[in-house]
Amino acid sequence: MKSSFRWYGDSDPVTLQNIRQIPGMRSIVSAVYDVKPGEVWPEESIKHIADECRKNGLIFDVVESIPVTEDIKLGTAKRDRHIENYCESIRRCAKYGVKCITYNFMPVFDWTRTQLDKAAKDGSTSLVMYWKQLNGLDPLKDDIHLPGWDASYSQDEVRELIKAYAELGEAGLWENIGYFLKKVIPVAQECGVIMALHPDDPPYPIFGIPRVVTCEENIDRYLAIVDSPSNALCLCTGSLGCSRGNDVPELVRKYSSMHRIGFMHLRNVKILSDGSFEESGHLSREGSLDMNEIIKALVETGFDGYFRPDHGRMIWGEKGRPGYGLYDRALGSAYINGLIEANGGIIE
Repeated sequence: MKSSFRWYGDSDPVTLQNIRQIPGMRSIVSAVYDVKPGEVWPEESIKHIADECRKNGLIFDVVESIPVTEDIKLGTAKRDRHIENYCESIRRCAKYGVKCITYNFMPVFDWTRTQLDKAAKDGSTSLVMYWKQLNGLDPLKDDIHLPGWDASYSQDEVRELIKAYAELGEAGLWENIGYFLKKVIPVAQECGVIMALHPDDPPYPIFGIPRVVTCEENIDRYLAIVDSPSNALCLCTGSLGCSRGNDVPELVRKYSSMHRIGFMHLRNVKILSDGSFEESGHLSREGSLDMNEIIKALVETGFDGYFRPDHGRMIWGEKGRPGYGLYDRALGSAYINGLIEANGGIIE
């Protein structure tokens, strides 16, 4: 398995010098952040990331993410141009050594949380999603200011997108997924790139917006649209694990056995009695997921792809991007390394 770490580029307070000191660290997961979704990534920007990683003894071979635009998801007149540009970005990333590209097909927003700094009893803070903070809100009538939403769209734009997706429905979304995959996966396969689909986060509808990458049945349907090793999963244990209906270790075992996992996001999550959830420390007893069983499934099925410690808590007074501080993710990486070694796995 290949250990990796998310890095947000030169402006990230977590530096490559920090990351390289984490035991077993190999790869950097990053992206070009200053290009409008739907446009082609400049080669010089991709090369810059690769060069900076190389200087620090690390490898830039995982992209997270090349955004799939709302025009692609909704199937507007701009779709074909955006898909052509997407394919060109894949080719350019492959030219500079990228082997895996993560993306998602979540309408409007990549994730939904109600608070980014919920304090735990030990003084750490983490991301949470509480239904009591969502119930009764109507995005078509109310001004809603959830974390991560305001910077992306205006309230009016949110309303128009929600109306558009309500009209499209799940059937229309599936149709547009198929159109995208049939254009993109052959290009990725030709370039030797694995396209790793991230599940919906959380894996159920919010505000009536359709979400389809939520469970085993729908993942099977997604992978069958284009039956190719390049059409694979970024299996996020925390995202799928937000739903009690998902047996995460068994999902890992199934799709790893099929060689359809390109990338693992490894984190724990605590599901509350009403279905709300809190992101927790990586240790199994801190949340609702058995992290050892997840790692055991990967080892026993011969998984040799990428993994990274996903969202961490903010601990020891660290300030920075919520969920993406250095300390708790580094602890998570060390914990995961220990589980891999204890189960007889090998970290490349």
